Formats: sequence, C-alpha cells, structure tokens
Amino acid sequence: MMSISQPPHAAAAPAGGAGAPDARQLRAILITVSIALMAVIASVSGLNVAQTHMAVEFGASQTTVLWIINIYTLALAALLLPLGAIGDRLGRKPMLITGLIVFGAASVAAGLAPSAGVMIAARVAAGISAAMIMPITLAVITSTFPEEERGKAIGVWTGVAGGGGILGMFLSALLVDVADWRWLFVLPVVLVVVALAMTLKSVPNSRERSTHSFDTIGALVSTIAVIGLIFVLQEGPERGWTAPITLISLAVGVVAAITFVAWELHRREASLLDVRLFRERGLASGSITLLVVFGVQAGIAVVLFPFFQAVLGWSGLLSTVAMMPMAVMMMMTSGLAPKMAAKIGARSTMTVGVALATLGLALMALFVSVDGGYLSILAGMLAMGTGMGLSMTPSTEAITSSLPRAKQGVASALNDVTREFGTALGVAMLGALLAGGYRSAIDDKLDGIPTGAADTAREGIANAIEVAPTTGSHAQDLIHAAQQSFVDGWQQSMWIGAAVMAALLLYVALRGPKNTAPLQPDAEKAPEAGVADNVAAR
Repeated sequence: MMSISQPPHAAAAPAGGAGAPDARQLRAILITVSIALMAVIASVSGLNVAQTHMAVEFGASQTTVLWIINIYTLALAALLLPLGAIGDRLGRKPMLITGLIVFGAASVAAGLAPSAGVMIAARVAAGISAAMIMPITLAVITSTFPEEERGKAIGVWTGVAGGGGILGMFLSALLVDVADWRWLFVLPVVLVVVALAMTLKSVPNSRERSTHSFDTIGALVSTIAVIGLIFVLQEGPERGWTAPITLISLAVGVVAAITFVAWELHRREASLLDVRLFRERGLASGSITLLVVFGVQAGIAVVLFPFFQAVLGWSGLLSTVAMMPMAVMMMMTSGLAPKMAAKIGARSTMTVGVALATLGLALMALFVSVDGGYLSILAGMLAMGTGMGLSMTPSTEAITSSLPRAKQGVASALNDVTREFGTALGVAMLGALLAGGYRSAIDDKLDGIPTGAADTAREGIANAIEVAPTTGSHAQDLIHAAQQSFVDGWQQSMWIGAAVMAALLLYVALRGPKNTAPLQPDAEKAPEAGVADNVAAR
C-alpha cells in the first residue's frame, strides 16, 4: 500500500485523462451515487415489514424468514473490503455499473421468487452486488470532488446512508399496505434503473495503478472474519449466546480477524488494508464513532417499533412515519456538518454531535411512559437525529481522508463495514437488554394470571397482547402489565445506551480527529495562540 504521506493524486486518475468535472457534472455525480446508495440501504430494512407475509406465502419458519432478511446484510458486510479494493484496481465506474445490473436482476428475481430457497439465493446475489455498489458510491465522491467541495458531498452521502434505511422502510410499509409485499422490490429496481442510466452518462472512471499483486489471502481472511462475527451478532439472540454454533462462529471470526491483522502487518506495502493506519487518531476515532452511533441508531429502531405497535397500538405504516422526524433531522444535519466543521473543526463538531445524541437517549429514558405516548419520546428522537447527523459526516471524512485517493474503495469499504458491524452489534445488544428488562419487570406483575398465559407473556410484549384475550377478566391487567414492563425494559436499555455514548463523548473530545478549522481573525493576530491550539489538537 502506498504510504499515507504520498501525494494522493499520484496513483489514480480519471479515465482518459479527462479534466476535473465542473459544478454541473459534480451535482449529477452526487445525485447518481446517492440514488444508487438509496437502493442498497432501502433493501437492508425494507423486508422487515413483510415478515409475516413471507412466512404465510412460503410456509416458512421464523428462522427461515430471518435468514431471508439477514443473508443480504451478511453477504454485503463480508465482501465490502475485497470488492472495494477490486473496484480501486479494475475501475470504479465499471464496478458500479456491474453492481447495479446484478442488483437489479437479483431484485427482480426476489420479487418473483416462488419459494423461500429462491428468495434466499436472490438475496445473496443482491448482497454481493450491494457490496460492489456501496463502497464505490463513496469512493467516487472522494476521488472526484475537489477538496473544498468534498465535505459537502460526503455530508449528503452520510445523510442518505443514515436516514435512507428509515425512508426505505416507510416506502416499503406503504407498498405493503396499499398493494402486495412483492411490490417492495419495485422500489430498488426503479432506483437501480435511474442510477444506471445516470452512471453511464455522468460518472467518470478512476482506478488505482498498482505495481503490487492483489492481496488475495487478506481478502479471503477478512471475508471469513466478517462472516463469523456478523453471524454471531445476528444469530446469537435467536439461537442463544452459548449455543455450539454461536461459539464456533465467534471463535472462527476472532481467529480470522487476528490472522488478518498479522497478515496485513507482514504484507505491509502490498496489503489490502494497512492496519498501521489505525494509529492515526482520525481513522481510529472516525471508525469507533461510526461503530457506536450506528449501533445505537439500529438498537433504537429495535426498541421504537414495538413501542409504537404494541404499546401505542399503531400500524406498521404509522410506526414508520413516526420515525421520520429523527431521519429528517439526521439527513438535514449531515448536510450542515461540513459547514460547522469548517468553522469549529471536525473534532469539535463530532463532540457536539455525540453530546446531543447522548442527551437524546437520556431524554427518551427519562420521559418515556405508556400514558405520555409519542410526545414523551419526540424530543429525545429529535436530539438523537441531530446528534447522529453532526457526528457521522466528519467521522466518514476522517476515515476516507486517512487513506490515499488510490485506496478510496478500501477506505469507503472500511467505513461501510464499520457501519454494518455497528448495526448488527446495536440490534443484538440493545435488543437483548430490552428483552431482559421486560422479562425482569413483568415477573412482578403476573399475580393472578393463569400459568400458561403468564409463561407466554414472559416471551415478549407481542406475545402478551396476543394471549391476553384468553385470560378473561385479567385481559386488560395483562396488557397494561406488558406495556409497563416494556417501558421499564426500554428505560434500562436507553440508560445503558446513554452510558456507552457518554464514554464515546469523552473519547472523541480527547482523541477525535484534529481540529483543522481556518484561523479566525483573532487567532491571526495572536500566532502564538494558534500554534498552541495546533499542538493541543495533536
């Protein structure tokens, strides 16, 4: 791998030696990669709203349905690094075009799937092609946009990446409500067709000209590591954390991760990912911030949807609409973050963002109640969305700027892998905390409830509401007990999430990327202060 001190433009150039794109071309490029990214992100969460429909139509078990949903994320996360690196070498435009074609075909196959087996195969193909698309969308931005415009473009990208999942879930829920669950796949197909046409017209090609052979061993080992660790996080809550397959997967993932680090250190200049760069505070703090922020965001979604549906009694579509204020704030502040970072510095912007996200979690933990309903959590959701938007953009830019332009496919893939790990970790951890808190709380509220119904109610709030009508005069008491127990579990998971975010806040404040904001007039008059600030930033 090229040293980070090398000129970033030396190893990558647009195809044909074309000049730098003008403002109109840059805008078209940004719209193109945003649409392509939306297709990938929307497909991560879209099928969640169709679980019961797939189970009935395919005659599939809950485990099979979960595999239909999770296999996409597993394939996507596992292949991000290798395919990002291959895109750097073969050319980012051809990789993006190929990924879009395969993704579109896989989405059509999934929409027409006659069985669960065909559906799983189509989702695997979609996940592989998504791993071709996702890192390239960000790599195109970082290798094409001039430095003064790059932060704004990354802000748009992070807004789509952060809020796109919620927007995709809303559109998916709308399609399920007004049409049929198979129409869910119309959305990604339409997005892919538009993105493909715009890519052919607007996106320039760029690639790495490397004298080293491709790091095949590093690519294989990294794939095994990610599969093992993501599998544990996805299947641990369902199969049990001490189940043999969970422990074996954990061992394989950890051993492969250690092997990957050792191999990359040995290979050094010709490595897939120069792990020594994690000594740089920008790469390390950016990765850790995205891991935690996306973990908390995904965990909150696990908590919010049962609250809306089981506690407030809302439909899936209305529940998704209720999430939109947080997504809108996230997308808006992602675009504002580069301007803020230019004024006060990246580390300060990230610190403000993480602080607001921590405040949002604390507000939701403090004020949530059965009687308070949606308004009891709205302020916390808005603060959380604002904080995530402010922290994500400088974190992403810290990661991409830590690697040279020729390695932007790898940098983008690392950014995406971090997000996927964070999402899987957040769902597993906060989901488990919520379930544990619910069971602990409801045990004290089941006096007088028939034994069979009480055992069913302990499994979860949805189970409690379903079994309540069979308990006669105790029905309303059981529903109220389940709702209150869910809120108790919510508060426990939110407080732990706030504690994790508070620890991140301290880390970012002390070890975040350097503040590189331009000197203000006062600082120009006092150069000694400016020097002192720069030393402190290091």
